[in-house]
Amino acid sequence: MALHYAIPLDAGKFERANVKGFHAHDDALSDTTLASFAVDALIEEAQLTPKPALVDGRGSGAHRDLDLPLMLRSARALEPTFAALARVSRGRLPSATLRAELAQIGRAGEQDMMRATSGSNAHRGAIWIVGLLVAGAAIVFDDDMSDALPSLSHAARVCATGARIACFPDRFAAVAVTDSHGERVRQRYNVGGARQEAQDGFPHVIDIGLPALLAARAKGIAENEARVDTLLAIMASLDDTCLLHRAGLAGLHAGQRGARAVLAAGGSSTAAGRAALDALETELLSLNASPGGAADLLAATLFIDKLAHHAASGS
Repeated sequence: MALHYAIPLDAGKFERANVKGFHAHDDALSDTTLASFAVDALIEEAQLTPKPALVDGRGSGAHRDLDLPLMLRSARALEPTFAALARVSRGRLPSATLRAELAQIGRAGEQDMMRATSGSNAHRGAIWIVGLLVAGAAIVFDDDMSDALPSLSHAARVCATGARIACFPDRFAAVAVTDSHGERVRQRYNVGGARQEAQDGFPHVIDIGLPALLAARAKGIAENEARVDTLLAIMASLDDTCLLHRAGLAGLHAGQRGARAVLAAGGSSTAAGRAALDALETELLSLNASPGGAADLLAATLFIDKLAHHAASGS
């Protein structure tokens, strides 16, 4: 499967400005640090307010079984999982064996999440998406990838390495996984879902999310609104299987159309954009729909952004 590496920015400028100092043997990027970045990204995504029909500081959105304290417990419970994913990936190359080991750790992490949330699925998709990026970061920072991928920014290398892992099959996946809500949605609507997103190189992170976040900051938009607009940019493009599962094509189209309307009105930092955002949320709530897939990819974007800031600071 083709991997999408290009980003709609000057790659050299992006690397110099935002990824300066990404070196293969940066000891400061320990397993613990990578896990902390991943957990912080999940927490910051959950706390971001307002998000359309998602759990945030105002309430539960379209989710009857989730709230913000539960989301925070779930994120914190996953820190050992992310640390284990990083530790297992050190000094390795993407392979079927590594893929199987990471999957085993991820499934154990799901059980930790379920115990922390009393059975609610707060972050299953994020374990896959962010977990692969943690593994990719551990490999990229542990081995010099510049000879193999000379044209890529270091941020894109992390995504590309995670994608290479994702392209190997999970040989020990249970039958229940292949009959999940996400898998049924992918088959019914012929969409790629989180699996394809990872295998394609995380295009909604590296091609859409991160450029949208950097562009909003460059315009002087406050960080909170910049992140909301980044979520909306992801929503506008993504075939979100969470929206499809909860509300079918009507939910997906409402989410995409509404996100585009907010951005066209000037984004969440403008009066017109906030009105459009309120209208988007009202429509999604009426459909009992929530863009959970886009939320996971926002968390992944924030994780990659943390790697860039860490490197730029010379830590």
